Amino acid sequence: MNESPMTHARTLLTTLGVPEAAYTGGTLAARSPIDGSTTGAVHESTPAEASAAIGRAHAAYLAWRNVPAPQRGELVRRFGAVLRTHKATLAALVTLEAGKVTSEGEGEVQEMIDICDFAVGLSRQLHGLTIASERPGHRMMEQWHPLGVVGVISAFNFPVAVWAWNAALALVCGDSVVWKPSEKTPLTALATHALFAQALADYRAAGGGAPDDLCQVLQGGAAVGEALVDDARVALVSATGSTRMGRAVGPRVAARFGRCLLELGGNNAIIVAPSADLDLAVRGILFGAYGTAGQRCTTTRRVIAHASIHDELVARLERARASLKVGDPRETGVLIGPLVDEAAYTAM
Repeated sequence: MNESPMTHARTLLTTLGVPEAAYTGGTLAARSPIDGSTTGAVHESTPAEASAAIGRAHAAYLAWRNVPAPQRGELVRRFGAVLRTHKATLAALVTLEAGKVTSEGEGEVQEMIDICDFAVGLSRQLHGLTIASERPGHRMMEQWHPLGVVGVISAFNFPVAVWAWNAALALVCGDSVVWKPSEKTPLTALATHALFAQALADYRAAGGGAPDDLCQVLQGGAAVGEALVDDARVALVSATGSTRMGRAVGPRVAARFGRCLLELGGNNAIIVAPSADLDLAVRGILFGAYGTAGQRCTTTRRVIAHASIHDELVARLERARASLKVGDPRETGVLIGPLVDEAAYTAM
């Protein structure tokens, strides 16, 4: 029998190095979708605290941009090593807080590790072109410069990978990062931040120079996100969420001539032709529609099937769907965990 989500969460957080004070006594309730129970009470950041954190991040960027890119890559390499050590534990926390089944939680942490590997390679490839000039004895040189503070606003359905995709690349490019995680998954953000702090300590112990406040976490709701979106010191805002959120964020960042990366909702279709391998199609459709209980921007929402194979495909899908086990995502054999909260259930 699995232990209660609250007990399980506290065990995992302790193992990952998160101090108890970080998830007790606050105003933001962390809840597990497994049974709806409260797993922590996280301290929320005020807009004033967010502004101060952005100021510290800007100061960190001014120092970090002067560190050679391969040395910046060494910090990211060490972070990837820490993630490898704690992969199962962090994945278990993702399962507990976001409701993903164990294999999906582990797959998400693996994506963090993979982007670290990718970014380390890029840290030795940040070179530009040398261009012939029409002026005798001259060459033109292309040189890329860091942007500054990168603000990351992430969603509950990928509570750790999305931050890592942004942060690993930002760090090797010489940028600092301020992260506003989803208020539905605050504990995984605390855990990720603790693991990054461990990698930073290892990097410094080996002689690496890195400023404080290179990566920071701001917990809270829309007001904290708006502080990131509207602050001119945040050079780029990377936001993941609904199309409604994107329509609000994009114009506000553009109004101050900032830059945006928006990963928003989808309306994804699979087309099944008469020549399709139906066994393969059923597996792909089933995973696309039911992975993470359908809570993905890449979730399959429509299947467009040729009339000649429509009835057989529907019958196969129905048989396959009926075989899926729904339940506590920590249990072996469960393929669909819970929706993240009551509002998601009601909407569905």
